[in-house]
Amino acid sequence: MRSFIIHMPTSTARRANAERLSIDLPSGELFEAVNGRDPAQISKVKWHNGGLHAPRYPFPLRPAEIGVFQSHRRIWQKMVDEEIDLALITEDDLQIDPVLFPKALEMLKRHATPDHYIRLPVKQRETPAKVLEEQHGLQLILPRVIGLQCICQVVGRRAAARLLQATQEIDRPVDTFLQMHWITQQPVHALLGTGNREVAAEIGGSTIQQKTPKKGKLAREFKRAFYRAQILARPQKG
Repeated sequence: MRSFIIHMPTSTARRANAERLSIDLPSGELFEAVNGRDPAQISKVKWHNGGLHAPRYPFPLRPAEIGVFQSHRRIWQKMVDEEIDLALITEDDLQIDPVLFPKALEMLKRHATPDHYIRLPVKQRETPAKVLEEQHGLQLILPRVIGLQCICQVVGRRAAARLLQATQEIDRPVDTFLQMHWITQQPVHALLGTGNREVAAEIGGSTIQQKTPKKGKLAREFKRAFYRAQILARPQKG
């Protein structure tokens, strides 16, 4: 397994954490992120504001979100081009647990194939449609509803190929798109209990999120709740 840590070279506050991950993760290397705020870097991206797939995504796609999506797509393409069967793909604000993470990797070795996409989330919110293995406080599941964030995941080569095919045009953030298994035709599993943490607040803050103005906040939350309800109505089945 190879590991790719998505990192923007200009994010100097995150550099030390990114380099630590490149040492701690199997065959780790930094992968230069696409800067969505640089028009030249996303000029060839075919993107829409939420209307390409159903349910419609109710918010405009921000440049930073386009950049993140394309960063993942470039790694998926690299996996296909170089015939990399499995890759651990992380963001540069991940912190791993030195005790639990090696146990997680051992469990992944028993289950992960080139057809898999397995999230190692920092938030333990998903509930199982099916449990594949449970050991040492770890639980590998097929979640009913796929969680958000792409801070850490193991991706197989054939899964990467399917996702590339499904994302030649984009209309929402990558984590939100991955929830739509009926579009991607890619089941998404989750390995819970890994001890993974997100440390963005400790190393310079988020590079994507932005504060929502108080004006219009209620309307935004209503739109978000309505969208989530539509996703909840399309669960994965074990």
